[in-house]
Amino acid sequence: MSKLDELRKHLKPGGVYRRENLAQWSTAVDRHIKELLVTEELVKLSAGLYLHPKQTAFGRAPADDAILVAAFLKDKRFLITSPNAYNALGVGATQLYNETVIYNHKRHGRLTLGSRSFDFRRRPCFPQKLTEEFLLVDLVNNLKKVAEDDQLLLWRVEKKAGQLNRKTLLQIANEFGTVRTRKFFDALVSNMAKAIS
Repeated sequence: MSKLDELRKHLKPGGVYRRENLAQWSTAVDRHIKELLVTEELVKLSAGLYLHPKQTAFGRAPADDAILVAAFLKDKRFLITSPNAYNALGVGATQLYNETVIYNHKRHGRLTLGSRSFDFRRRPCFPQKLTEEFLLVDLVNNLKKVAEDDQLLLWRVEKKAGQLNRKTLLQIANEFGTVRTRKFFDALVSNMAKAIS
């Protein structure tokens, strides 16, 4: 078995690899990468980052976002979302966006990996998974970036907040909200408490 074949046997369809990952299985990693790029067994996603594409009936499948981001960041602590997720809240957000947002601890800025563009946002903390409470807070954080009418959205956010756990909502607003967002939810929860008493 050749050294290149030895490297090939470690490649999994849909796997994303950094150069240093491939180097552990090769004595001539740069030459082997070049050969695998020529045969399209590897596809370059960015400097030092490669996909071993999975073949489907429709051709090569793109890399799974979570696998791609984990390999790029060298970290599994991140949260993938999109402004499209706001549409599921039932607050009148209906626009579709071609944007994937990655909350993480390491990178910040818009980056292209392969043919996909990602908006990396460095944050000190973020939840492990998307919840309605987090999406509501995130929507208010990003109110100026969405296409819908601000005031109408805020009115609907107030209605939606009444259906959620107030304690959880306030905790998430305090952890993840901007100063303006925290003030909005503090006032909202305070008014909801007064209305009940």
